[in-house]
Amino acid sequence: MDKKKLMKIPFFIILGLGLGLIFANSFIFSSSEKANQIKETEIQPTTIPYKVFQPYIPDTLSFCGENVPLQNFDVYEALDYELIVNTYRHSSTLIYIKRANRYFPEIEKILKEKGIPDDMKYLCVAESGLANVVSPAGATGFWQFMKTTAGEYNMHVGKGIDERYNHTKSAIAATEYLHKAYKVFKSWTLAAASYNMGMGGLQKDIDYQKVNSYWDLHLNQETARYVYRILALKLIMSNPKLYGFDIDEKHLYKEIKTQEIVVDTTISDLVEFAFKHGTNYKMLKYFNPWLTGKSLINPNKKEYKIVLPAKNARECMKQSKNNDE
Repeated sequence: MDKKKLMKIPFFIILGLGLGLIFANSFIFSSSEKANQIKETEIQPTTIPYKVFQPYIPDTLSFCGENVPLQNFDVYEALDYELIVNTYRHSSTLIYIKRANRYFPEIEKILKEKGIPDDMKYLCVAESGLANVVSPAGATGFWQFMKTTAGEYNMHVGKGIDERYNHTKSAIAATEYLHKAYKVFKSWTLAAASYNMGMGGLQKDIDYQKVNSYWDLHLNQETARYVYRILALKLIMSNPKLYGFDIDEKHLYKEIKTQEIVVDTTISDLVEFAFKHGTNYKMLKYFNPWLTGKSLINPNKKEYKIVLPAKNARECMKQSKNNDE
């Protein structure tokens, strides 16, 4: 074979390969485009399954009888933000509404007896979600008291006992704090803000900024949102259906009938104590989370009220639910 023929062979091979690649690429691109068109067609919904709505904001609003200046754009938008967050934070807000049916009656009673506005019950929700939680800083219980503060409000924290977990005692302690704060600031709104950041810190900001209204203060991010979150919870929880929470009454957590036993001696074995009084250790702990140990050491013969479920309370609640259904 001569040299000219040998030189032509690579040329035709290269040309063939090039044309093949062009064809293959065109086929792949065409197939990919068709696949994308199919996918886009498949995911186009015939109906919209879920809609997001703007939460309702009333024209006027008050907190503990004090006017909220919604005509101020910054106040309006801050409340709008918290309403959106808490309206579409479905699981948490749903649980708050269900728990409130069980715990609000006692909280409302204590607030009324102590002369604290009823709106402060929503402060408790903002603090803990009506659960015995512990914050990263160590604040504990429904009303989130620090250990150093507990003693100032007659709550004992020691071996086997932490009365910050006592619903009744911590609620009473909160009312005492709020009374004290109101005397200082002459405003329930500022008293609520101080519950979050402390009276001393709030007073420093008031003195520096020369304004004495929560709505006019530039505060740390958490406290700046705090009262707005309480307001949002008040609006949602006082009218759940308006904000999309359509909960049948039978699904709310019911109040539980209880009995109190006063003790002034050491209880060496809480399990046996529970059995002796017709219940078990789990129920004893549920109603008395302030009993943090396995015994109650009481050398000073201090009186403690131990709450237990009334006889057959668990079965009665179950039966009541079945009857509702």
